[in-house]
Amino acid sequence: MLLAFDVGNTNITLGVFDGDTLKGSFRMTTKLPRTSDEFGMIIMELIKQINVVPDDIDAAIIASVVPNIMYSLTSGIIKYFGCNPVIVKSGIKTGLKIATANPKELGADRIVDAVAAITLYGGPVIVVDYGTATTFDLVSEDGTFLAGVTCPGIRTSADALFKDAAKLPEVEIKKPDTILAKDTVTSIQAALFYGGIGQTEYIIRKIKEESGCHDAKVVATGGLGKILSEESDEIQIYNPQLTLYGLRFIYERCSNG
Repeated sequence: MLLAFDVGNTNITLGVFDGDTLKGSFRMTTKLPRTSDEFGMIIMELIKQINVVPDDIDAAIIASVVPNIMYSLTSGIIKYFGCNPVIVKSGIKTGLKIATANPKELGADRIVDAVAAITLYGGPVIVVDYGTATTFDLVSEDGTFLAGVTCPGIRTSADALFKDAAKLPEVEIKKPDTILAKDTVTSIQAALFYGGIGQTEYIIRKIKEESGCHDAKVVATGGLGKILSEESDEIQIYNPQLTLYGLRFIYERCSNG
């Protein structure tokens, strides 16, 4: 079985694959400092929930945008599961061509999402990932990463608002009953939700216009992707496990030479 780790700025998402099947997925907080033993023991306890034990694991792969936890995480995987994880980084065999000014700048998470989208849905495709940042990435029909847009994530913007405006309350990010808000809570929710929709739809239309990829499919992922994709006509597919599947595809390409 394969352990797949997506290490983001806010959360670590762990997936367990048995062949092509995703047996289960789990989330851990990224920002808590952990030793290799803590990582190893937490991972063991999580996978136990789906009746998987360390001896079942024979491989691991990690995509990370948080360098300072990598030593402890990789050490924990080696110590508790007996395998050296594949790290998604520059030079690894992904099958994705990168046509940006500096390919080494491209985050591992965006590479993995692009690989998953082009493999599962074909191209051209625009991948929208609603995470700590909201990213929009264009992949051509032949699997070339052409361009990307990076915006503050919706929750990141909300956190900045709550932090810097002392009288504003923290609110749940959700669709309000109406944009015609009558109180502070729903006025913030309306701005965050409909602002996110407006940003999404304008950027997608602009990417299609300037690239000429008018028939590009649009695939969304990430924590807030579900509620936004349900509201937007520009998004055709929502896949919450897109990154985990991308990790599996890359691992298979690496292991097959």
